[in-house]
Amino acid sequence: MNFVFTRQFFLLMIAGLMLLALGWVSRQLLYVCASFDLFLIALAALDYFISEKRKHFRVTRQIEDRFAMGADNPVEVKINNTSRRKVTFIVKDEYPAQMDLLAPREAQLTVPAGRSRTWNYSLLPTARGNYEFGNTIIRFRSRLGLLWKQLSYPTARSVKVYPDIREAKKNELYAHRNRRPEPGLRRLRLRGQGREFESMREFVIGDEIRHISWPATARRGKLITRQYTIERSQNIVVMLDTGRLMTARIGRLSKLDHAINAALSIAYVAAAGGDNIGLVVFSRRVISYLPPRRGHDQINRVMESLYNVEPQMIEPSYARAFNFFNNSCHRRSLVVILTDLVDRDASAELLAHTSKLVPRHLPLIVTIGDTDLRELIRARPAAAADVYRQSVAERILHQREEALSRIRRAGGLALDVPAGRLSIELVNKYLDVKERGLL
Repeated sequence: MNFVFTRQFFLLMIAGLMLLALGWVSRQLLYVCASFDLFLIALAALDYFISEKRKHFRVTRQIEDRFAMGADNPVEVKINNTSRRKVTFIVKDEYPAQMDLLAPREAQLTVPAGRSRTWNYSLLPTARGNYEFGNTIIRFRSRLGLLWKQLSYPTARSVKVYPDIREAKKNELYAHRNRRPEPGLRRLRLRGQGREFESMREFVIGDEIRHISWPATARRGKLITRQYTIERSQNIVVMLDTGRLMTARIGRLSKLDHAINAALSIAYVAAAGGDNIGLVVFSRRVISYLPPRRGHDQINRVMESLYNVEPQMIEPSYARAFNFFNNSCHRRSLVVILTDLVDRDASAELLAHTSKLVPRHLPLIVTIGDTDLRELIRARPAAAADVYRQSVAERILHQREEALSRIRRAGGLALDVPAGRLSIELVNKYLDVKERGLL
């Protein structure tokens, strides 16, 4: 049914029924009251047919092609009234139920004849993935005011929810432009410990002796030093673990969400610096692979690969992931492994395969530190059970640190940082690798 009787109709109908009840006193009054109710129903039917139809209004919804998780995403519903009278609408939009609505569920818009009005509201997605908008429904009073007429307009469409890239863009901005750095974020010096020769200049105090050009010094009669620039077009490959340990939640986000945000941050910074960025997503098998490339188009490919990735309650296969990478990428790369470590067996498998990357590649294992475990250790135990829990927490952290120390001794790099610092610390480590010419 695409109409509802108004309060005015029901009041008239009730009045007619009350008179009809009194009509038993007089047969003539009974006929009059019955005729009144039938006339009222016929008038309502007439009201329905003479009131505006679908063609008299145009309803559209404007949204971005991409929504950002954890951010306010605007939605605009526009109603164009091509009828000859002013109409007041009650508007309801069928938004994805998984998103939080930052406005009332309905809006009232009064649209003059030949004009248009818009309703703006915002949605807050709390998870990445594909979502569906339904139709937009409007309701308005008929010309005689006896009905609420309801129309549904086909505005259904799908929308993709991506990770919030504002942090990634901010890190890229501060790392590669001549601006004051974000607190805690390094500034990338284009001249420094790189390997690519740029120019000669006169030696100044603080320059390294090993960079002095003795032939140039002899020709000019004064100390001349070589100046280097950080190399570009190097390979940065992110290997993203989507196994069971990445399902743990820290605040509103899972560990995988934090890892994806960090992956996007380093991708933005690396792409802005002229490096190639690649991606391997894996669990028991390799889910997706992007060969290292540079440029903004590669960032879009990374976004498309990551927006609907979900953690799986299975153990990851490091053997399959690393074998695939070794067979697919032969050029020396900084391999960023975003994963988590808890038990000794899983750590041993990861370290065994990571060590095989050295010296051909430079591996960097990045784990998300468990602040809950560290807080548990610092807390004063109140019972025997608390002591047991603290001992377990200490053992887990010890195993994690032992595993990371082993990869450092094997010639790789390792980071264990809290989720809130993950993106910044990963970008800092990448910039440090570039400045020191480790690739």
